[in-house]
Amino acid sequence: MISTVTTVRDLRLALLSWREAGATVALVPTMGALHKGHLALVEAARKVAKRVCVSIFVNPLQFGPTEDLVKYPRPIEEDKKLLEEVGCDLLYTPAVSEVYPEGFVTKIDPGPLAAILEGAIRPGHFAGVATVVSKLLLQAMPDVALFGEKDYQQLLVIRRVARDLNIAVHIASVPIVRDADGLALSSRNAYLTAEQRQLAASFPKILNECVTNLLRDKAIDLVLKEGREKLTGAGFKCDYLELRDAGTLAPAHDLVLPARLLSAVRVGPVRLIDNMVVRGS
Repeated sequence: MISTVTTVRDLRLALLSWREAGATVALVPTMGALHKGHLALVEAARKVAKRVCVSIFVNPLQFGPTEDLVKYPRPIEEDKKLLEEVGCDLLYTPAVSEVYPEGFVTKIDPGPLAAILEGAIRPGHFAGVATVVSKLLLQAMPDVALFGEKDYQQLLVIRRVARDLNIAVHIASVPIVRDADGLALSSRNAYLTAEQRQLAASFPKILNECVTNLLRDKAIDLVLKEGREKLTGAGFKCDYLELRDAGTLAPAHDLVLPARLLSAVRVGPVRLIDNMVVRGS
C-alpha cells in the first residue's frame, strides 16, 4: 500500500528525510479521480526527480456557487492503486481543515491573467487555484511541480504566482493526454452520457480544423467565427474559442509569436475545455 500522510507536519517530515538523503523532490498536485492524464504527470515527474509526491485535495475555494463540490468524485482507493502502479512514493491527502484551518482568510489575487477566458466565465476560480497551489508548494517546497497543459491558462497563472511570490520551485508542464478519438482526458468526461460522449469527440476535431486553417494563413477572425459556428452547429454551447499569445494570453492578431487556440464548450451540464498549439515557441 502506498505511503500516505494527511498533515503538513508529516508531509514535511517525509520530504525532509528524502532531502537529507540527497534526493530531489517532485510534487504533482491533483484533485483526485485520477486518469491517464494525471498518471502521465507522475511518470514525467519520475524522470526529473528522485522522489515523487502526489497530493489529492478537492479544493473548495475553486468551486463556484453553481458548481457541485459535494458531487465531485472522490474514488480514493482506486486512486491509490493507480498511483502505486506508476511508482508514486508518497500520497498527501489533507483534510479541508488542514489546508484552511479555522480563521483562515487569506486569498491570492492572480491579477489580470486570471480575469479573462476561464476567469471571466468562472469568477474567483483562479483565486482559489492560486491560493491552494501556493499553499501546497509552500507546504512541500518541491524542486519541481508538474501540471498538465489541458488547463493551459491555469498553468500560466500558477507560473505567474510562483514567480511573483518568489516560491523557489520549477513549474513544469506535460502535454495533453487524449483518448483514442482525440478528446482530452478529464475527470469530467465520466459525467457524459454515451450520446454526449460521441458528440464530445467532435470538439477536438473542430479545433484541429481551425488550427489547419490558421496555418494556411486564413484570416484569424474568419477562422474563429467559422469555428464557433461549427461548434454551435454540432450541438455544443460555446463559451469561447480564442487565439491567444501562448505566453501572455493576449489576443493574437497574427502568427508571428507562439500562439494557442483555446476553447471551452458545454455538452448538456458538462463543461469541457481544450487547447491546441498553433505555433510553438
